[in-house]
Amino acid sequence: MIVTEKNISLYGIDLVNFAGFNDKNIDSIRERFNSNITVRGENVYLKGEVEELAMIETIFKELMLLQKRQGKITEGDVNLIIELVTGSQDAALEKKVGIKREELDDVILVEKSDFIKPKTMGQLELFRSSKENEIVFAIGPAGTGKTYLAVAIALAALKSKKINRILLSRPAVEAGESLGFLPGDLSEKVNPYLKPLFDALEDMVPADKLKMYFERNIIEIIPLAYMRGRTLNNAFLILDEAQNATSMQMKMFLTRLGVNSRAIITGDITQIDLPAKQTSGLVQIQNILLNVDGVAFVYLDKKDVVRHRLVKDIINAYEEFSSRSNGSVSNGGSEKNQLDGNNQDK
Repeated sequence: MIVTEKNISLYGIDLVNFAGFNDKNIDSIRERFNSNITVRGENVYLKGEVEELAMIETIFKELMLLQKRQGKITEGDVNLIIELVTGSQDAALEKKVGIKREELDDVILVEKSDFIKPKTMGQLELFRSSKENEIVFAIGPAGTGKTYLAVAIALAALKSKKINRILLSRPAVEAGESLGFLPGDLSEKVNPYLKPLFDALEDMVPADKLKMYFERNIIEIIPLAYMRGRTLNNAFLILDEAQNATSMQMKMFLTRLGVNSRAIITGDITQIDLPAKQTSGLVQIQNILLNVDGVAFVYLDKKDVVRHRLVKDIINAYEEFSSRSNGSVSNGGSEKNQLDGNNQDK
């Protein structure tokens, strides 16, 4: 048995939140290992077996990255990271969502010293479905990582050479706004709508490599309307904010898939910005493709929120408000109204 020592710096970390109430988070890590873990100021001192210290260091670094990303960590975050790193959740994951540890490893993207991988059961289900189906619909509220994980899955497929290009698209529709009223040429008009996709890519791919991808059209980001007439082979397609795609636009997007192509469609049916008389293609498609082989629907909820802690509270507050109002809200946010619209269309 080889015993060694290691130090980890917590500089720049919210130490009170990181340690947890009465050091609960640190104690949760201590309980899972035989090594000595001592926290003094902004430093963590480890002493134990080499292999065990490597896992503990990975856990601390993952938690530091997570705190920086979402503003805080919870006891649940600590336990999930411990389980993912040590592999103790393998049996549970395989039983609940049919995912094996080797599949978990496949989705990890290591770029800019960061790890991109599923962090909730809903996200794991999205990843599993993307492995087993050519088309996956990821439907859920803001902050559940739908777009971010979809981009990570597409990049992992590109990295492993399962496909040779990625195309990301969004409807150019926003609440109460029109492209015609925005300044600049067409490119300048649509860029604000596509910025979230750029943000996800820039977070995962080094700037020089991303520039090369764009220059060679290995990665392409375009408004949904400009996909008409195209056939995309050996490609990974992502349609983001799909709740703002009309029925015809949804059909047009789905029929762009060529040989050896896959697609993930993401959206939040509680935030629809289409005019009142137009039915959301994302709402309607749930009935149309419900029993089609190779197509899967994954529903995320507030338990899958991985953004700032307040996002869950905001979603809860809106749900409570909607309940008090008996579901009587505007077209921009009512799933019930959209489903009623489908019945009228029929």
